[in-house]
Amino acid sequence: MTSSPLLSLPRAVAGDGVDAPVAAHYGELFREQRELAAGRGFVDLSHRGVVTVSGPDRLSWLHLLLTQHVSALPPQQATEALILSPHGHIEHALYLVDDGSTTWAHVEPGTQGELVAYLEKMRFFNQVEIVDATDAFAVVHLPAGNAADAGAAAAVRELPYGRDLFLPRAALGSAPEAYGPPAGLWAYEALRIEGHRPRLGFETDHRTIPHELGWLETAVHLQKGCYRGQETVARVHNLGRPPRRLVFLHLDGSMEVLPEHGAEVRVATDGPEGRAVGFVTSAARHHELGPVALALVKRNTAVDAPLLAGTVPATQDVIVPQ
Repeated sequence: MTSSPLLSLPRAVAGDGVDAPVAAHYGELFREQRELAAGRGFVDLSHRGVVTVSGPDRLSWLHLLLTQHVSALPPQQATEALILSPHGHIEHALYLVDDGSTTWAHVEPGTQGELVAYLEKMRFFNQVEIVDATDAFAVVHLPAGNAADAGAAAAVRELPYGRDLFLPRAALGSAPEAYGPPAGLWAYEALRIEGHRPRLGFETDHRTIPHELGWLETAVHLQKGCYRGQETVARVHNLGRPPRRLVFLHLDGSMEVLPEHGAEVRVATDGPEGRAVGFVTSAARHHELGPVALALVKRNTAVDAPLLAGTVPATQDVIVPQ
């Protein structure tokens, strides 16, 4: 993925890892967060993959592959869906909207090739056309309250916390004029963590199942079957005992560093050499809450247990009930 043209803006600083093609911030992290929280500006998510599926069979066919009920998905209604392994582990997370003739999805950076390959393998005789549209379209996020005209977008996902626009990539450079001042991905991630919204590759590993992250509520339809991994979803849901659970961490604000992704989480009373009960998935500095994080911990970890996230003391808020 080539770098976003918005990285040429004054004070833009590139992100890290899979987020390197877009700006982490534009020099004022907390101001950028406050602007987003107030409904102003936009976030450049142009490094995310874009996949389209068109053709008369697209929704009925996707319905058979995805965890979400999409066979009668109304036009312009946003939804989320997962693709699972045969054992129920999360392989892909798709953020969808259908415009009446084409289903649009954005996915984690770099995962679109593998997703398209899987979809092509499952096409059989269905009348669908699958396209990796990443080179032609870029995702831009507008926070709730930003009423800027989205007419330039090919498709729009309306969400409780804003709008995701599928913008022609050639129009990305003019986004500041159209949508207001840009906010970096660090500001967006802080608000994502506050909203307890999981992200594939951050809150997931090779054995994550939807129940552990609260994705049952937003990305899985429990009354539909016939998709890969459905047996695991039904069994764990009926037993009510996923092996791990996502938690929100309030981190000690006196520490200068944030725990890195993958940092081990321990019960503080066991000391820094105690047995790990989980790991940090995402961390950020929030403009109001201070340093915060998401972590995946063992289901039976006491909800009131003081924790160590790496070397940082932390307390937890429940996201997925024990």
